Amino acid sequence: MNHTSRRTLCLTLLSALALLAAPFARAQWTVPTAEELSMTSQPEVPGAAAVYLFREETTEDKLHMFSTYVRLKVLTERGKEYANVELGYEHSSENGSTDIDDIQGRTIHPDGTIIPFTGKPYEKLVEKTQGTRFMAKVFTLPDVEVGSIIEYRYKLRLGENWFRAPQWYIQSALYTRKAHYSWRPTDKQLLSSEDGGQLTNTISWTKILPTGADLKQTQLPSSAYAAGQYIFDLNVHDVPPAPEEDYMPPISSFTYRVLFYYSPYRNGDEYWKNEGKHWAKSRDKFIGPGPVVTAAVHDLVLPTDTPDQKLHKIYAAVMKLENASYTREHSSAEEKSQGLKEVHTTDDIWTRKRGNSDQIAALFVAMARAAGMKAYLAVVTSRDRSLFFPAYLSMSQLDDDIAIVNVDGKDQFFDPGSRYCPYQHLAWKHTQVGGLRQMDGGAGAVETPGETYLYSKTTRIADLTMDEHGEVSGIMKLTYTGSPALHWRQRALTGDDESLKRELRTNVERLMPAGADIEVTTIEKLEDYEQPLVVNLSFKGNLGSATGKRLLIPADIFEVNAKPAFPHEKRDIPVYFPYSRTNQDAVRIKFPPSFKVESLPASNKENFQKFALYSLNSESTPNSFTVRRDYFLAEIFFKTEEYADLRSFYSKIENKDQETVVLTTTPAPAKPTPAGN
Repeated sequence: MNHTSRRTLCLTLLSALALLAAPFARAQWTVPTAEELSMTSQPEVPGAAAVYLFREETTEDKLHMFSTYVRLKVLTERGKEYANVELGYEHSSENGSTDIDDIQGRTIHPDGTIIPFTGKPYEKLVEKTQGTRFMAKVFTLPDVEVGSIIEYRYKLRLGENWFRAPQWYIQSALYTRKAHYSWRPTDKQLLSSEDGGQLTNTISWTKILPTGADLKQTQLPSSAYAAGQYIFDLNVHDVPPAPEEDYMPPISSFTYRVLFYYSPYRNGDEYWKNEGKHWAKSRDKFIGPGPVVTAAVHDLVLPTDTPDQKLHKIYAAVMKLENASYTREHSSAEEKSQGLKEVHTTDDIWTRKRGNSDQIAALFVAMARAAGMKAYLAVVTSRDRSLFFPAYLSMSQLDDDIAIVNVDGKDQFFDPGSRYCPYQHLAWKHTQVGGLRQMDGGAGAVETPGETYLYSKTTRIADLTMDEHGEVSGIMKLTYTGSPALHWRQRALTGDDESLKRELRTNVERLMPAGADIEVTTIEKLEDYEQPLVVNLSFKGNLGSATGKRLLIPADIFEVNAKPAFPHEKRDIPVYFPYSRTNQDAVRIKFPPSFKVESLPASNKENFQKFALYSLNSESTPNSFTVRRDYFLAEIFFKTEEYADLRSFYSKIENKDQETVVLTTTPAPAKPTPAGN
C-alpha cells in the first residue's frame, strides 16, 4: 500500500469570498556572530560533523506555500557533505502537484568571506508510482570548507486550490541550536481529497516535544468580515540529534515533532473507525472477486480439497506471478502494446499475471473468497522503518498489505505480497506490528503475530583439510531458513546470478580471516521458498597464525571478524533485534600427522534469562578437531534496565568466540644414517 503523500485538502466552492493573500516578507540573510565564525565544535555533541545554527519553517495557507530557511555550521570534513542539498517534492494527479522555487544560498568562510550560490538546481526523478512522480531539486553550495557556515532557503508551493497541513520534524541527525516554526492556516471551508470529500475545517495535531518547548496557538482579533486568523508558533533550542545506536527500535516515528492535519473527526477512535471503514470498502471494491478470478479458482482447486489444500494451491499460484515491487514498473505504453487495460480489480491482476505487492495480496484474498473462505485484507506498518502510532491520525503510516484467512474459526496470516515468503508466515517487518484489518461490516485494529526462534535459522558448516604447511582447503555449506532465506531470495530478484554469488561471497569473506580464497559453487532451492536455501562454497587459505612450533586457529572461523554487539557501557535506547533466530556453526578441520592438538577451548554454556542461550563445544581425534557453536535468541526487545546484564552476556560469548585451537608441529623423524663399511 503506497500512502506516501501527506493528507491534502481541496478548496471548495462553499467559500463565498476569496480573501486577498497578505504579502509574505522574505527572510533576510543572518549576519553571523564572531562566535559562530570561529566555533570548531559543539560541546554537547563532541565530534559532530555539523550543527544547525538555525532552522525556520513557515507555512502560509493563503499563499499555498511552505518557506524553509537553514543555517548550518560545518565542523569536520564529513560535514562538508551537507553542502549537497536535495529538496524533495511530488507531482500527483490525485493529491495535487507541488513545486520548489526561489532557491537561494550562500557560503560564509570563517574569515567572513561570502560566496553566493549562483548555480541552477537540476531536477531528478527519485521514484515513480502509479499517478505520482517523486522529484528532487538538487544543488551544491559553493566553496564549502571546514568551518564554513552554509545558508539556503527555498519555497515549496501547492496548487491554488490545495492546502496541506505542515509537519514539523524538530529532531534530525544534527544538533540544533535554535529553530522556529510557524503556521497560518486557512479559515476557508475545506473538502478532504480522500473518501469522497468530507467537509472539514477542524485542525488536529500530534506532538512529541522536548521539555520546555511550548506549541503556542493564538488568534488575531476578529473583523466585521471574518473571524480572527489563527497562528501556530513553536520555538525550540538546543535540540539533541536523533538517537542512533545499533540494534535500535525503529523510533523514527517518535522523534521530536508536531504533525498537523485537517480532520473532520473529533477524536482518534472516530478517525480510525471511519477511515478504516472507507478503506475496507474501497479495498473490497478492488478485491471482488470478479468472474475471471472465480473461474481461475474453479480450475485450480477441487471441491474435495480441505481449506488448507485450497489455500496452498492458491498461494502457490499467486507466488508464481511477477511481483513488480521486486522487478520493474511497466510503462503505460508497454502495457497498452500488450493489449492490457488499466488495473481496476483483481481480475486485471490475474489477467496480467503481474502486480505490485499490495495488488498480489489483494488477489490472494479474492481467490480465497472465491474458494468459499472468509478472507480479509490488512494494512500494517513496516517495522523496519517505523512503528504504528495510533495517536497520529494518518493512514500514511500504514505501508503494506497482508492477508488474513479464517480457517476452522481461527485467523491465519499470510504475506503473498512479500515475494518468496513461505506459506502461513510473514516477512519479519510485518510481524508484531499494528494496523487496520477488514472485518465483516467494517474494519478494526490488528496486531500481527510473531515467529518463534526456530523459524529463522542459519546453519554454517565448514569441512576443511590442512596440509603440512598449514594451508587449509575444503568446502563450506550455509543453510538458511525463514527470514535469512527470504532476505537472500529477495536480493536475487534485484540482480543476476553472478551478482548474487558475488554478494554471498563477500558476505562470507567479511566473516573469515583475511586472504582466504572463497568461491560460491552452487546455490540450491533459490526459488523453492518452502525449502531451506543452501549455499555451497569452496575455501582455500590460511586460518591460523604461527608462533614457533605452535599454530593458533580460531575456534569458530565464522566469528573471527565479529565486532562487539554492545561496545558502550551505558545506553539510553532499548535494544531491538529484527527477529528471533537460531544460529548453529560446525567447523571440522583435519590435519596431517605432523600436527597434533595441544589445547581446545573448554566447552561452555551461557544464558540470558529465558531469552537467549549460547553454547560452544569442542572435541578432537588424532587427526582432526571439531568445534560446534549454538546461539538461540527468543526475544527481540530488551528494556534499558536490562541492558547491563544483556551486554555482560554478549561480552562473555564474544570473548569465548575469539578463543583458539592450538596445534603443535611434530618434527619429521630423522632419516637413518647408513652404517659405515
